[in-house]
Amino acid sequence: MWEKRPVLFLLLATAAILVGTIVTMVLPFAWVNTEADRIATVTPYTPLQQAGRDVYIREGCNNCHTQTVRPLVADVLRYGEYSKSGEFVYDRPHLWGSRRTGPDLARLGGKYPDAWHLQHMAAPTSMIPKSNMPAYAFLKQNPLDPPYIEKSMKVLGFPYTPAEVAALNGLTEMEAMVAYLQKLGTGIPKAAAAAVVGELVNPFPKDPAAMQAGAQLFAQNCAPCHGVHGEGGIGPELEPESYQDADLFQLIYGGITANGMPSFAALGNTKVWQLVNYVNHRKEH
Repeated sequence: MWEKRPVLFLLLATAAILVGTIVTMVLPFAWVNTEADRIATVTPYTPLQQAGRDVYIREGCNNCHTQTVRPLVADVLRYGEYSKSGEFVYDRPHLWGSRRTGPDLARLGGKYPDAWHLQHMAAPTSMIPKSNMPAYAFLKQNPLDPPYIEKSMKVLGFPYTPAEVAALNGLTEMEAMVAYLQKLGTGIPKAAAAAVVGELVNPFPKDPAAMQAGAQLFAQNCAPCHGVHGEGGIGPELEPESYQDADLFQLIYGGITANGMPSFAALGNTKVWQLVNYVNHRKEH
């Protein structure tokens, strides 16, 4: 029927496309970055953070890491609360990305201490053995260029003071990169630590199989910060039987935000208990 009326069909198709374009593209662009869209807790980058962002872009980090958590169950469970448009009002250009060769970084800020990032940037496999990320140790040798950063801040219209820019003298690109990574996602208050469900009773205390599984989990998740045998490093030394099993489960499951220890709730209760058995009941080496 419609194919016999090409002019009418063309007009209707054009109208449908225009309506779709307005609803899905034009209106969202008009709404983004309005005063109503802004979030009070989202602040501009400091000169040091902006310098780190420039290094991040220069090194192509956005080719492997996204910076947006989609409103999907799998994304939220893995990375945290989904991203809001108001979080990106100071991002020019935005770095949402579309490919996750590495994990999403939208909620990275505060997840690990600075020392973790410094070591990870210098030698990624020392912190994550299976990582295919290249090493960026050379950033420690590259000093920042305060006059260039000041010019960048002026172009972007970010507030700064001459004292803040002058404070960049003597700092390196590595320090700037870490400052930028620690900024990501901090404009949104972090969700409360994951709640522990059920009674906290060790289901297999000192069980050899659980101890062995816990040793493997420790090597994969904990050794980079606490040492191969729990002797300490970026994180504190872990002496056997320093905690009650239930207390240690809570710490591993919920994390310690103040100390930069992330939650390991994603491992599931069984694996967390295996870690508890290894950490708390292993023989000292």
